[in-house]
This record gives sequence, C-alpha cells and structure tokens, in this order.
Amino acid sequence: MDKFLNLKRKSPSTDDIHLDDMPHDPGERKRIHEYDHNQIDEVRRKYLTRGPCQLRGHSFKQRVISGALRRFNPSWFDQYGDWLEYSVKKEKAYCFFCYLFSNEKKSGSVGFVTEGFDSWNKSDRLAGHVGAVNSFHNIAKKKCEDLMRQVDAARYLLKQGLPFRAHDETVDSSSKGNFLELVKYTAAQNEDVSKVVLKNAPGNNQMVSHPIQKDIVNCFLEEVINSIVQEMDNDVFALLVDESADCSMKEQMAIVFRFVDKHGMVKERFVGLIHVKDTCSLSLKSGIDSLLAKYSLSLKKVRGQGYNGAGNMRGEFNGLRALISKENSSAYYVHCFAHQLQLVVVAVAKKHFEVRDFFDKISLLVNVVAASCKRKDKMREIQRDIIEKGISNGEIKTGKGLNQESSLPRPGITRWGYQYKTLLRLIEMFSSVDEMLMYVEDEGADLTQRSQANGLLKYIHTFDSFCKKHDTGILNMEDDFIDPRKPRKKTNITNLHHYQFNFFYTVLDMELQEFNGRFNEVNSELLVCTSALSPTGSFREFDKEKLLRLAKFYPEDFSVMECISLKQQLDIYIDNVRRDERFTDLKHLGDLSRLMVETKKNLSQPLVYRLLKLSLTLPVATATVERCFSGMKIVKTVLRNRIGDQFLSDCCFIEKKIFEDVANETVIKRFQAMSERRVHL
Repeated sequence: MDKFLNLKRKSPSTDDIHLDDMPHDPGERKRIHEYDHNQIDEVRRKYLTRGPCQLRGHSFKQRVISGALRRFNPSWFDQYGDWLEYSVKKEKAYCFFCYLFSNEKKSGSVGFVTEGFDSWNKSDRLAGHVGAVNSFHNIAKKKCEDLMRQVDAARYLLKQGLPFRAHDETVDSSSKGNFLELVKYTAAQNEDVSKVVLKNAPGNNQMVSHPIQKDIVNCFLEEVINSIVQEMDNDVFALLVDESADCSMKEQMAIVFRFVDKHGMVKERFVGLIHVKDTCSLSLKSGIDSLLAKYSLSLKKVRGQGYNGAGNMRGEFNGLRALISKENSSAYYVHCFAHQLQLVVVAVAKKHFEVRDFFDKISLLVNVVAASCKRKDKMREIQRDIIEKGISNGEIKTGKGLNQESSLPRPGITRWGYQYKTLLRLIEMFSSVDEMLMYVEDEGADLTQRSQANGLLKYIHTFDSFCKKHDTGILNMEDDFIDPRKPRKKTNITNLHHYQFNFFYTVLDMELQEFNGRFNEVNSELLVCTSALSPTGSFREFDKEKLLRLAKFYPEDFSVMECISLKQQLDIYIDNVRRDERFTDLKHLGDLSRLMVETKKNLSQPLVYRLLKLSLTLPVATATVERCFSGMKIVKTVLRNRIGDQFLSDCCFIEKKIFEDVANETVIKRFQAMSERRVHL
C-alpha cells in the first residue's frame, strides 16, 4: 500500500531512541552524525546532562610503552575534568566536546574522537588537543555551553528579583515578559541557540510555558536548599522564625537556620517562605514540621529558637516556643537582642517625663519644618545656601560623597534607631532648621503654626551644643538649679546634680529594671556561662565552673562521662590557647571557632569545640529573617500580587552566593527527573 500511496515513513521519534539507554562508555557510542538530524540536539542535551564518562575509582590497565609500564593517570580527570573521558571497553581516552559536535567532514582530532588516545607517556598531547582559542575543541566547548543557555534566563531573573511573565504574551505583543524576551535576546545573539528555541523548536515542546518556568525556578531552589543541608552536615542548628503579611494580605512565615559549618563559620541560611492560614502557634508549628520533614531534618537537632516578642511566638504555655520545647528541652528560646534593646529604650523614653517631652517636641519640630512639599523645598534651598557659603569660606570640605542633599526623617514610634537617626540629622542640619523655623514664624499660614515655630525656636536655643555657635547663654553646671515650675524657691542643688541624678541615673535605673523584666533566669544563666568562652584579653573571662554548668544545659549532647572528660579537656584547652600566639588577638567567639578548626584543636579537644558550637548556635538577633521579608516585598508587589505561594517562596532568593554556585547541569538533571518530558531542556 505504501508503494501506491507514495507515503514517506516517519523517522523514529525521540522516545524510540530511548535516551536513557544510550551508552555512557565513549567506546560503545555511535557517531553523533549517525543519529537522525531532528534528534541530534536532544541526544547532545542528554549527554551534556550526564557529563563526561570519568571512572575515578577504576583500576586502569597497564601496558608496556617504550620499555616501561604505563597507564591512564586519574589526576588528568582533575586537570581536564570538563572534557576528558575514559572508555573501559577500549581502554582509551576521548574528548567529550569534540564527540558531540563532530561530523562526517570535520571531527577535530581523530585521536580523541574516533580512534581514541592511549599514548600514556605523551601527556602533553592532552594540552595540545585543547589548542588555541579558535581550535575545533574550544568551538565545540562553546557550542555545548550555548545549548544550556535557556536556563540562564531563569537564573538572571531570579538573581535580580524580576518578574517572569507579562500581561500579554501573545505573538503580536510588543512585550512578552522578561523570560521570553531574554530567551529571544539570547537566541538573537547566538545562531546555535536560535536553531533550537522558540519558533524553531517543535510547536508542543518549546519549553517556555508557565509550568515549565515554575519547574525550573523550583529546581534552583531545591539545589540551593540541598547545599544548605549539606553545609549543616546533620549537626545541631537553631530556628529563626518570623511572620508578616505580604501585599495580598496573606500571612507568610519565613524560616532561617543558624548553624556552625565544618570550617567553624557561623552561618544563617534562609530556607523558605511558608503560607500559613492563621498565626496561631499550632499553624506555625505545623509549617515548621512539614519543612523539616521535607528535607529529612529532625526537631531533636534544634538547639535554639529566635523569635520576636509576639505572644503567639514567645508564649510560655501555648506559644510556638512552648510547643517546640515540649519535644526538645534543649531548644532554648532567646528573644532577639536587637528587638529587646529597642523595646527597652523606647519604653524608658516614654516613662520618664522630661525625656518623653523632649521627643514629643522633636516630633513636633519635624512636622512644622517638613509639613508640606513647599516647606521641604524651602528647607533644601536653605541647606544648599548654607553649604555653598561654608564651602566658599573654607569651613566645609568638598569631595566625593560629601555634602549630599539630606532631609529631616520622621522619628519612629517603636524603633529607637529611627529616633537616633533623627537626632543625628538634626545636629547636622541645625542651622537650616533654625532658619526654617524663623521663616515659619514670620510666614506661617495661621497663628497656630507661627506660635509652634516660636516655641520651638526658644526650646532648641537652650541646647548647650549649639550655644557657642549661635551666641546664646551657656548653662553653668555649678550654678544653683532653678526649677522652672517654682522659679522663686531655692532648690539647694546644682545644675550638675539635677541633670546627673534626676535624669541620667534615673534613666539608667529604669533601663536596668526593664532588662531584668525581659530576661528570664535560664536565658541570663546561658548568657553568663557563654561569656566564659570569650577569647578577649587572653581569655581573661575563662571560668571552668561556668562552662561545666553550661554543658549541663545540654544533656542530649553531654553524657555524665563526657562531662567528666570535659573538665579535663578544659584545663588542657586553656593552657594551649594561652600559649599559642595565634589566639592572642581574637575578639569574637566566631573567630575562636574558625581558628580552632584551622589549627585542628577541634579534633584534640572535641568536647570543648562542641560546647563552643552550641554557644554559637544560640540566636541573638533575627535580622536575617527581617531581610527575607525585604526580599519578599521586592518579588511580590502591588502590580505583581497574584503570584502563587510556592512560586513566591521559590523566587525569594536571599542566599545569592550559594545560588551562583549552582550549576546549570544539576538544575537540568533535577528538571528532567521531575516528570516525563517530551524533549530534554
């Protein structure tokens, strides 16, 4: 029937070739040009995903060459690891790149493609095979790299936190989204890439659909987290958790692991965002359990918990802290030190009447000076005139980065850092603020604004730090203090006594009371015992009894016999480090841990090093988790608010250094293993 209908038989499909069954040994492969023309790129991608055939544990056969026994040197795999491969069947070496892009007319070096190389006494031919920049080998290598370029589009967008898609990705659209436009641009720059992507790829196998993009992104994330898990090396770690709402008002929980790696370096690694339906402790605990189970991590390895001060996190009975502590008593909770300090200083500033009055006036000053765009522009003009005058008089230096345009930031209500920044900027711009208040006093829109400016002018002119500059009276600290509420009554105290005892000492006492109320006995004891490991001042804080008490906090890490051995190791340890000059200038526990690994003291005093690791694992701040939410806000915006929860977690790449080390080949291998594909990426 075919004879009469003159039908052309179809070439065998990719599935008929059985890509997974293609021989790995280069001596058993058929020539690349013998495959069907439409399937050569699929075969090349499959081999590139596998990589060159390198049998590093193989016992290579010896033979006599020039009167001596010679064999293949396994170290050549390290020297030429990207292209050199070995055939067990033929006992010869081949070039991986030249094989993939050889043809009937041009095959590069015949000895490394068809016949094979076995002159083991002439190793210089390996370097000679690579040749110059335009050699057949280097051209073939570049073509291999070009075939893997489609993944680079996803890599670039992930690294920069850019959106993948556009509203309209049809053929007639002028902007089809960043992913498609990047693939299109890459194809336009490289002829080999353009032959196998977009319109030149099979219509139902272009590998650019939305699900394909999500799969590629997820592969990058999984490779990054696998690298983090390998860094942890099944050792103890701490959990840093925080939750925040995204722009779609969905609660997202960020999780960070804190641990000490095999080099003694303290690492804090972001591992993902998890959407939780509510912020109760049970929901948060369930999300953490699912993440740990996914990567085969145990809650028994947790040695610290770091959260903010929310009740659902730090609750002693029903909070997340309590739920984890029930399963692991060694997972000690430490409230973020930075957050604690913020709360203490802000609370004291509100309790002390004079201090609170001072910051209220600062807030009023910012409102008066920068109440409208017109006043902000006027403020900039005044500041510019003052700077120009100072430069012309030689009072202000010029240079790169100096004398930049600045403004008076609004002080934060709950963040002492914002209030401190406002005070620093007020000192820097005092002359401009003073002149601006005089302008508002004269040109204010109503009587209220003018009276506020007048009162603020009188108030700021009492600041001692500016009295000399503005020719105002300076307060003599030895004079008698005059109470402004009762100016005629003698107080019988000096100004120094009033400000020192009624202000400075009072505020210090209030801060100490706040700190004592925010740290429980266990946390205080942990911190006191940990300080005995400090290397500052030639280990002057070293206290063996405190360190032995610290070990008792971790019964799962130190048995009774190990505690006895630890006592002996501590004596040897302190004697060694005080005698060793390399340990004299250390300032932090992290430096001590790193140097112990470098000097192999972690092997000679393993129990001391274990105690040091446990101390470093305790979380002291949750700044890393806060940075995760900053990354989330870059990825998910008001104009990009429909992004899914899993895709959002995959796109929030905080660990960019690990991300850059992920090879395209490993991503492609994972991508191919996710599901059955018609073609290979």
